[in-house]
Amino acid sequence: KIGKLLRKTSLDELPQIINVLKGEMSFVGPRPSLAGALGTYQDDEIDKMKVKPGITGYTQAYFRNTISNREKRLHDAWYANNVSFWLDLKIILKTIKTVVSRDGLYTNP
Repeated sequence: KIGKLLRKTSLDELPQIINVLKGEMSFVGPRPSLAGALGTYQDDEIDKMKVKPGITGYTQAYFRNTISNREKRLHDAWYANNVSFWLDLKIILKTIKTVVSRDGLYTNP
């Protein structure tokens, strides 16, 4: 029950703060890719790798689980090429709204 509550509220992401403190992740950035996934990236998706992965990111804030992996990679590549303080601030505020409203929540039946 606790795990379900943590997942439902996205609080299961909080342990990643340790990775941020260690410098391995950022608060804002694309979600980390699986180790073997890099070989499946197309040329227009690879820029995603220019920035550190983040706890939240453009794709999570604005699309969560409503778009394909290809679309996620393209949005992440766009983010990597347009990083700014103001964009990160917008992403953080949108993430809060998305989590509270539970938009695009992935549910496993």
